[in-house]
Parts: sequence; C-alpha cells; structure tokens
Amino acid sequence: MIKVLIVDDEFRARNVLQHYLSNYIPEVSEIRLASSVEEAKNILLSFNPGIIFLDVEMPHQNGFELLTTLKSFTFDIIFTTAYNQYAIQAIRSSALDYLLKPVDPDELKEAIYRHMTKQESVRQKRMLYDNLVSNIEKKDIRDFRLAVPSSEGVFFFTIHEILRLEADRNYTVIHLKDKRPFVASKTLKHFEEMLEQFKFIRTHKSHLVNPDHIIRISNNNEFIIISDGSRVEISRKKKDEVQHHLNIR
Repeated sequence: MIKVLIVDDEFRARNVLQHYLSNYIPEVSEIRLASSVEEAKNILLSFNPGIIFLDVEMPHQNGFELLTTLKSFTFDIIFTTAYNQYAIQAIRSSALDYLLKPVDPDELKEAIYRHMTKQESVRQKRMLYDNLVSNIEKKDIRDFRLAVPSSEGVFFFTIHEILRLEADRNYTVIHLKDKRPFVASKTLKHFEEMLEQFKFIRTHKSHLVNPDHIIRISNNNEFIIISDGSRVEISRKKKDEVQHHLNIR
C-alpha cells in the first residue's frame, strides 16, 4: 500500500487530486495534504510517504525548493504543473515524472503504476533530483544535463554531447561524443519527443541525429556523415526532409 503527500497551494487542486487517489487508486492507503513547502516539511517529520505530488508553482517557495531542503529520502516525487515548458523540460531531462494540471485520472493511474514498477536505489533518486535542481538554475535550456537511467546505472550528459540515437527494438542506443555508447530502456520515439525543440533530425525510422554534429551528406544522398566519422542512413521517405533541413543550416 502507498502513503501519499499532496503539496499544492491551491485548495481545489489538492481536493481534486485527493478525490482521484481515494476513489480510483486502491493501492493508496493514506493521504496527507500540505498547502506550502514549509507545511510539507513539518508533515515529513512524522510521515513517510511513498509518493509526494508536488506543485511546481507556489508562492514563497516553489516545489523545487523543497528538494534542496531534504537531506535524504526514499519516496518518489511526481511534479504537478500547469503548462510551464521550462519546468517540464527540466523535469523530463532529469528522468523524473510529472502530471499536467488539470490532472487526468487515467494519467494519474499510469503515474502510480510507474512508481510501483520503479527499481531505483536511494542514491539514484538523489542523483536525479540533484540534477533537476542544477538544471532549474541554468538560464539556457540547451545547458541542461540529461539523466538517462540504464541497466548499468544513470548516465549524465549534455545535449551537445549527443551524436546520434539508434533504435534497438524497444530500447535506444545513445552515441555520445568522446564516450562509449550505452543502451537506454526507452524507445527512440521517447527521445524524439524530448529532443524535438533541439531540431534533432529523424533520418530513418531507426535513426535520430543531432544537427550540430552533421558534417555533410553523401554524394548519393543516402547517408549523413557525423563528426565521429560514422555514417547514418537516410531513408527514401526522409530524403526531402533531411535535404531541406541541411539547406537551411
């Protein structure tokens, strides 16, 4: 069974989320409510939740500031936010979970399921949350450090270090500049959505390329040459799109 703490300065938002958890999530055994970071800290002195639903935008202290005050913890945090693209990108870049307001009951159920199937260590949780705090403090989204868990542990790297990504069934092989590649347990589609605003190019159903590392296109327009010397296939369906992209670079 799961104990839950809801931290949100909006009365209605707290009550709606409490209602959904109480009526649609049988795995939830106990729910506490806090209207501020300070109130949440006081509750945590005697209450050990499995999940904290943490509002990002709150007066006085925002949700991220709670992370900096916690020396150690074992719970998961699921951020709740209205559409704040910068915050969402920071959260996603750190491999953490969030729900958009107003919260959808089906998406809430999926978030609870993800929590129940996670196998992160306490140390790994701390690393991910520390990375989020670091990302939030950066002024440029391109300076975010991505966190990608794998069977070998968590890999941290910047957008510019990515050369290309390659699909391997339901996994993705990530090729990095001056580092060995590793396998992430997410689909290529997941990373395509995450990296969309950085103009990564889908050259093929199995390949996603960082435009910053493209050297040239082959004479027959069948391959892109990457800065590490590797060649990435361009599918016939993607040729026009790739050529257009390269022509405006």
